Amino acid sequence: MWKTRITALLILLIGVGVAYFVYSSEPKLNKTPHHVKTPAMFTHSPFRLGLDLSGGSHLIYQADVSKLSSSQVKDSMSALRDVIERRVNLFGVSEPVVQVEDSGFISGNIGERLIVDLPGVTDVNKAVTMIGQTPLLEFKTENPNPDKNAVQNATVGKDGKVVIDANSFYANKYIATDLTGRYLDHAALEFNQNTGEPIVSLVFNADGAKLFEDITKANIGKSVAIFLDGSPISTPVVREAISGGQAQISGSFTPDEAKQLVGRLNSGALPVPISLISTQTIGATLGAKAINAGVKAGIIGLLVIALFLIFWYRFPGLIAVIALSIYIAIMLALFKLFGVTITAPGIAGFIISIGIAVDANVLIFERIKEEIRLGHKVADGVAQGFSRAWSSIRDSNISSFITAIILFWFGTSLIKGFALTLMMGVLVSMFSAITVSRIFIRASNFWKEGKVARFLFSSGFSK
Repeated sequence: MWKTRITALLILLIGVGVAYFVYSSEPKLNKTPHHVKTPAMFTHSPFRLGLDLSGGSHLIYQADVSKLSSSQVKDSMSALRDVIERRVNLFGVSEPVVQVEDSGFISGNIGERLIVDLPGVTDVNKAVTMIGQTPLLEFKTENPNPDKNAVQNATVGKDGKVVIDANSFYANKYIATDLTGRYLDHAALEFNQNTGEPIVSLVFNADGAKLFEDITKANIGKSVAIFLDGSPISTPVVREAISGGQAQISGSFTPDEAKQLVGRLNSGALPVPISLISTQTIGATLGAKAINAGVKAGIIGLLVIALFLIFWYRFPGLIAVIALSIYIAIMLALFKLFGVTITAPGIAGFIISIGIAVDANVLIFERIKEEIRLGHKVADGVAQGFSRAWSSIRDSNISSFITAIILFWFGTSLIKGFALTLMMGVLVSMFSAITVSRIFIRASNFWKEGKVARFLFSSGFSK
């Protein structure tokens, strides 16, 4: 008996500790005096809120896949999603959601959409800039037959001098090659050891290295121009064939400009063109209202459930409330420790899992009541109640878990948030409803057979 009571006490202390962790690790609630130091791990484990709760930007892009065959669309859209996700991650956005949506047939062509959710980014212009167009990196060689009569775009300055447009000039002087940014493996920022000038170093993949070697071998003594977004940024002269797939871009870069260029190049080239067709901003104020409303509804619901359990099931109901409190603390701690992004559907899944936990306790207590009514002693009724209710609880939780798995496997991102919290809740509720409740009831075995014991383990209006 004492072993059971010590185990119950340890579980209770652990539950209190977990609840304290959840409370102290939340920045808005962490208002402890300066002389009381909160453990470092507590301050770095806040809840991660989804777009609908924290506010942010919801962007929808249309991908132009008209030039692709039907067999290439799926792979190209997956590659596009990966590129945009890498680009967003470079800006340190917390928990971005990038997903592909098949929008069916639009104007005779397959329409594919890319949906981007950026929690915490409420400036749409900033969000669009972050997604942006990845730079088009091209290598061009000298045109062997330039058009000498080609008309160059020119303007006359205030000083009367004629200024020829560089883009139109280089468009006639250079011709495109097959080597583009799609063959780029990665870019890096380096500095010239003699001048300290920033240099962007490029490393190509195997195919790109072979193309680069062929281009330099065929153009020794000539210039190979490097174009970025249609404008030349470097026109080095090839002295010898370059193998190994490495090149350098040097120019009048500032360190910040070179760093930005490296980041843009590393984000990858877009496999298909995209265009922004819809934007939506969810303000932080709306998210805060949703959070407050959810917390308020949750507290009221828990109080009503607690009062019902205590009123209807008396002493076992009180034990159920304690077990339910431990269950909630464990779930919130898991959300923090595993970095689960909390959304409104996720909260719904959590609340449903609370109902599942309460349902398990109701099944147990009803079985206990029936055993006592059949004439069994209270201790025997408690043992039989837990034993005989287990099969029903097991089957119902397994069916709920299977349903959650199906929803997670086939659902969208919102449905997956609901399914994930539901799965976690089902697993934890089985522990809290069966193990915790049983240990607490056994540990409080102070009753003796009589009217008081039967009253405490009866339910409703029965005596």
